[in-house]
Amino acid sequence: MTEQPKAIRPDPFQALLPPLGLYIDGAWLDGTGRFPVFNPADGSVVAEVADATAAHAEAALAAADRAQPGWRRLPPRRRADLLHAAHRLMCAREAAFVQTMTLESGKPLTEAQGEFRLSADFLLWFAEQVAHLHGTYANASHGGFRVVVTHQPVGPCLLITPWNFPLLMIVRKAGAALAAGCTAVVKTAQETPLTGALFMQVLHDAGFPAGVANLLHTRHSAAISEPLLRDPRLRKVSFTGSTRVGARLMELGAGNIVNSSMELGGDGPFLVLDDADIDLAVEQAIICKFRNAGQACVAANRIIVDRRVEAAFTARFVARVRALTVGNGLLPVDVGPMISARQRDRLDAVIATLVAAGGTVLAGGRAIDAPGYFFEPTVVRFDAPNPVMCSNELFAPIATVFAVDGIGEALAFANASRYGLASYVFTRDLDRAVAVGEALEFGMVGINRGIMADPAAPFGGTKASGIGREAGHEGIYEFLERKYMAVTVREDRGDL
Repeated sequence: MTEQPKAIRPDPFQALLPPLGLYIDGAWLDGTGRFPVFNPADGSVVAEVADATAAHAEAALAAADRAQPGWRRLPPRRRADLLHAAHRLMCAREAAFVQTMTLESGKPLTEAQGEFRLSADFLLWFAEQVAHLHGTYANASHGGFRVVVTHQPVGPCLLITPWNFPLLMIVRKAGAALAAGCTAVVKTAQETPLTGALFMQVLHDAGFPAGVANLLHTRHSAAISEPLLRDPRLRKVSFTGSTRVGARLMELGAGNIVNSSMELGGDGPFLVLDDADIDLAVEQAIICKFRNAGQACVAANRIIVDRRVEAAFTARFVARVRALTVGNGLLPVDVGPMISARQRDRLDAVIATLVAAGGTVLAGGRAIDAPGYFFEPTVVRFDAPNPVMCSNELFAPIATVFAVDGIGEALAFANASRYGLASYVFTRDLDRAVAVGEALEFGMVGINRGIMADPAAPFGGTKASGIGREAGHEGIYEFLERKYMAVTVREDRGDL
């Protein structure tokens, strides 16, 4: 084992930082060089972490492959006990997780705390599911034998997590994979590797066997993912990120027919019907749009408001947006920074495109001249549906509001997208809510609420937004294969 990379930021959270190496086969190792992790609130370096190569990826997959037979044979209750132990340790380390997430992702402490608690709930959910995986037993359709169906782990998995929810995504993927009896290689986002390392340390300290869970950080994602997806030992990839990258990963894994789960881009239409509770809709739109500075695949991407209430909604919404405070997430602020200078700098062109398409800027619209990567919370209004925002995921603190004439126009505009992840409907009429919800071509519909994530709910989309579901009763089965056994039974035995 070589010397560990050193954190180089002297601040009060220094002692909370995790090991900064790669975690392979039960040990923390150095990489081939290091790369910095930046605080997007001020551009400072939080730490330098080990940089993995294809050789490290091969070593991690080899470790996962060796550990797979023993892990799949471990009795369900013992797997559950390990996950419960990890849950207890994770809860005891809440402060480290919350502050580290804020340091490397920029999100306000209150949002980081909310993400932590939801993540802990997901881990507990998967721990409780382990012993409740059931098969079926039935007569064959013409008799003569029995149809027995059971479930077996799919095998070693590659779990690729994004930077915008660095704890929730690793827990939602790794929790399900480990509960199902699969071993895992986790690749963190280069912007937020520290949160993943904290979680991996939790698994290590909880007593997970060597090789069952492995962790890679890298600046060169393709150099890690491409050889793994071409390796026949890898049997599953679960990815959260852009549709473009997800399609490329599926292409790479096609030769090995790698089982794939993809949670990809979004274009969340947020429908406010003419009978909606306007104050509730405004409150939820603020949360749904500006959480994590708008950097969420389920964010309200197009706020579509019936013209009969649009003026009232927009006036209240703009007033709330102008009152949002922006700044370093370590302070009591509403909105943190963009993840990087590159992400912030692209927004000038986004605003120009929206204005050229007929949008009117009602609030914000500019980068903030301060250390860090901040952009003003922004509202752009359109007087009618406009194709400039169809299939155009903003991923920014920019809200677009569209006035529409009636439910028919609202639905047509909402569905005019290649994406189909999250959507939202606000109405006081339950019949309308159900009818509109069923007509929306999206995998998830929030009715009179802007936040939907819950361990008991299947998370995922349709169309270009992905394949498969995470969490809910379905989530763990993404990591299991059904096995059918035809069992001959002599039904004419005379000694029965």
